Amino acid sequence: MKRTMTKQLPPVIFLMGATATGKTGLAIELAEQFLVDIISVDSAMVYRGMDIGSAKPEAEVLAQAAHALVDIRDPEAAYSAANFCTDALKLMQKSWAAKRIPLLVGGTTLYFKALEYGLSPLPDADPLIRKAIDAKAEQLGWPALHAQLQQLDPEAAARIKVNDRQRIQRALEVCEITGVSMTSLQQIKPPGLQANILKLVLTVSNRRILHQRIETRFEQMLAAGLLDEIKALMARPGVEKNSTAMRSVGYRQGWEYLEAQHAGECEDVLFPQFRHAVISATRQLAKRQLTGLRQMPLCLWYDCSQEDRCSQEEGSSSHVIKDVERFLEISN
Repeated sequence: MKRTMTKQLPPVIFLMGATATGKTGLAIELAEQFLVDIISVDSAMVYRGMDIGSAKPEAEVLAQAAHALVDIRDPEAAYSAANFCTDALKLMQKSWAAKRIPLLVGGTTLYFKALEYGLSPLPDADPLIRKAIDAKAEQLGWPALHAQLQQLDPEAAARIKVNDRQRIQRALEVCEITGVSMTSLQQIKPPGLQANILKLVLTVSNRRILHQRIETRFEQMLAAGLLDEIKALMARPGVEKNSTAMRSVGYRQGWEYLEAQHAGECEDVLFPQFRHAVISATRQLAKRQLTGLRQMPLCLWYDCSQEDRCSQEEGSSSHVIKDVERFLEISN
């Protein structure tokens, strides 16, 4: 694929991919060979105390190759795409000033898109308004709130499914805070990222292998103490089931499982339901990530379907390294 480079713009590398495609391992490999600064692009890894369920790199890995934007928020706090863009841009400027290359790594496609193309001037989340919307939804149901959204912002309502509580809540919240529709605000776009971007995407074309990786990783998380981690989060006074942090896959399902367990429901039924819910939600997440990545232009794709991910000689690792070398040569 031919890439048009603008030499005066600084270089940046996006390493993207669905969950369980081996992004962290490859990022560390790149850090060993190039002068890069790793910046995490993950909406769960930003939170302290959310280590196991977010598949956060272990302390030894972080000591070997530091990841910025990991453990920067307590789970009581909200963290948005706008917050990420502000934080990431500061880190990128620092990296460029030191004559190094920012390497942004993660699976939160929304953050990558927001950084590349810019964000509409949407307001930050308001916890009190969200609580009021949640209370109303508990009383009337999310379909009723979706009907309310149809009156306030018909374009948004047409895009959002009737039971997509997170997106319904956000659209209603924006209307409440600003007095105008989210759709109208989204039409106001600031300039995008002023940089030469190399966009690398890891994928697993073999669905069986991807699904097996997802199941294996879930079992590893359980063995590592995922449920104890969720119990500790539930014990924090400022963390609720509907907190932004708890929307991450695995955490919400774990919260509901532990609630039902505490209520005395049958464990023989509960645990299989919990396991199925997490694995199914993770598969759906991977599918959404892949769909979002396919919408991003000028990406280089690498198939990591080998059982040992991207490390085989004929696999993606060597190809990625060669493409990064070429990109950096052209950028200099």
